[in-house]
Amino acid sequence: MKVLPSYLAAAALLVGAAAQAQTKWDLPAAYPATNFHTVNLQAFADDVDKASGGKLKITVHANASLFKAPEIKRAVQGGQAQIGEVLLVNFQNEWQLFGADGIPFLADSYDESAKLWKAQKPFLEKKLAEQGMMVLYAVPWPPQGIYSKKPLSSAADLKGVKWRAYSPATSRIAELVGAQPVTVQAAEVSQAFATGVTESMMSSGSTGWDAKLHEHVKYWYDTQAWLPKNAVLVNKAAFDKLDKPTQDAVMKAAADAEIRGLAASKKANVDSLDKLKGGGMQIVAPPAQLSADMKKVGDTLLKEWLEKAGPDGKALVDAYRK
Repeated sequence: MKVLPSYLAAAALLVGAAAQAQTKWDLPAAYPATNFHTVNLQAFADDVDKASGGKLKITVHANASLFKAPEIKRAVQGGQAQIGEVLLVNFQNEWQLFGADGIPFLADSYDESAKLWKAQKPFLEKKLAEQGMMVLYAVPWPPQGIYSKKPLSSAADLKGVKWRAYSPATSRIAELVGAQPVTVQAAEVSQAFATGVTESMMSSGSTGWDAKLHEHVKYWYDTQAWLPKNAVLVNKAAFDKLDKPTQDAVMKAAADAEIRGLAASKKANVDSLDKLKGGGMQIVAPPAQLSADMKKVGDTLLKEWLEKAGPDGKALVDAYRK
């Protein structure tokens, strides 16, 4: 048997120890690598790598390549992925308070969205702790508007229109305006509009640009309806296995990502609408009747949400409106 010189044996031991000490996490995400949320996730992963001295490596899997959007939360909860990014409103059916930031016209600006997050976060932390998870940070999407292949003067113009639904609230809006809800995930939006599976939806300029909707859709009505948030969740058991300095590195990177993500969202809002306009889409202020109709829809959704959400829902809205 060949005996290694002592310095080589020591080097091999060191390499082995380093490999052992290195932890690898998978981070599934639902949006394209170029989306500002995903770019921010990658910067977060790079920050963690650097701050932990390479002890924690996080691989971002963009565009639903590892898990589809509705599966990511369960994957983190069950430990198939240690960390993941979810759109909170997607999980409203499971627990109403996940959908607080999807209630139309409750929080209709970046400042209001930040206020709502402050009110929502303590409830969320408690719920996620029961499910063996923690929330690291959240970043709002730009304000939501209505994409439509035809001009709209009131909600009546949406009657019978095939409407992309991606959350309980967006399905309910379709019902209230008499549209026909069709479930379409973010990765399939472009194809759905190209093939006529859907003709309208409420979403941000950022999603529209990701899906190159200017090629299929003529109008975007700037209703500023709501600013839903993506939240980055981590499996608590996986987090607890990290040593204290690495945990601190994750928390610091998360705090930085929340600030950076908000700035990126504001920039993406302006940039994406400019690009859609450049591609021939009309970016228009909603006519008065359409605004009034949608406000009514928002009032109905808030009332229904409060009935389902119970005392916690009321406490959350009260805290937000203080």
